[in-house]
Amino acid sequence: MTTVDLPTADGKILPFEMSAPRISAERPKRPFNRIAFAAAHVVADPLADNDPWIDPAIDWEATLAFRRHLWALGLGVAEAMDTAQRGMGLDWNTSLELIRRSVAEARATPGAVLASGAGTDHVAPDPDLAIEDVIAAYEEQCGAVEEAGGRIILMASRALAAAAREPEDYLRVYDRILSQVSEPVIIHWLGEMFDPALAGYWGHDDHWEAMEVCLAVLEANAAKVDGIKISLLDKDKEIALRRRLPDGVRMYTGDDFNFPELIEGDEEGYSDALLGIFDAIAPAASAALAALSGNRREDFRAILAPTLELSRHIFRAPTRFYKTGVVFMAYLNGLQDHFVMVGGQQSARSAVHLAEIFRLADRAGLLSDSERAATRMRDTMRLHGIAA
Repeated sequence: MTTVDLPTADGKILPFEMSAPRISAERPKRPFNRIAFAAAHVVADPLADNDPWIDPAIDWEATLAFRRHLWALGLGVAEAMDTAQRGMGLDWNTSLELIRRSVAEARATPGAVLASGAGTDHVAPDPDLAIEDVIAAYEEQCGAVEEAGGRIILMASRALAAAAREPEDYLRVYDRILSQVSEPVIIHWLGEMFDPALAGYWGHDDHWEAMEVCLAVLEANAAKVDGIKISLLDKDKEIALRRRLPDGVRMYTGDDFNFPELIEGDEEGYSDALLGIFDAIAPAASAALAALSGNRREDFRAILAPTLELSRHIFRAPTRFYKTGVVFMAYLNGLQDHFVMVGGQQSARSAVHLAEIFRLADRAGLLSDSERAATRMRDTMRLHGIAA
């Protein structure tokens, strides 16, 4: 068996014996009975002569190839979201180019499902910003996504969080934007654990109070809302909101800590999925969803159970740095040729953190080629000054 020397949390370097891969990437034989989006990452161009902390440089072909990989597994792609480092290295102009290219790619790919993020990130958050300016920013991005032929995921707004004085400001903004969209959107409530600038969203620090404002928006605009993605990493809050949604409005889980049980559901319903972790565990997600569609619930649970510890590690606090683990998984599995990220975010996690990702991915059977993964892991450790 292949062995790799890895650092541990107590400062030691110990050999880790790899197991055989167990999850293979296979095209599903039947449609899923859950809607499932993977929020996809972008692949940086490692040869670009740029300042990575300031100027994003994208390897467009590798980025689009990764989307084809997700579509081939039966997953939809949630484009230009926080997993793509929106607001953490990816600006609006580059995001729009990404959306345009992905829409064109989706049109050329039979069965491809795509939805794209529209927000206000071209406007700097400022307490002095007028609510009308926030509305105008949303209008600009929503119009651009629709003009590109895309379906909208309405992202949470740092500008709105900074400018709002009361919950009614949120109602005013969402009512205005939703009255103008051409087709129903997915609303994204992104918690402050993912983005500290979004603390107090919907006008309340308390999530339960915020939920009432969110529900008021959904109820007033149900015809223009396909669903809501909630990313609070709290299954009880998601289930409580799910049970109160207006008829026809879906719940898309964004809970990377508890997604298996939320997707499976209970006697009162289930959540569809729009998850960053599905980028990293796409073959397992596809296989599990296929099992669920075939009413093989034990298989569904058995496939996803070992991925949950990996997901909780990748998304551990500070949660906003989870993108590093997602991209690292793509590198280990040969879905990109390097571990370089826009914004230099490959440095956001420690060597010890990356080593644990490797161990957990191996235990979940998610390293598709053991020798390749081991070679790339050793190379990464050498860059951190850790050599066998």
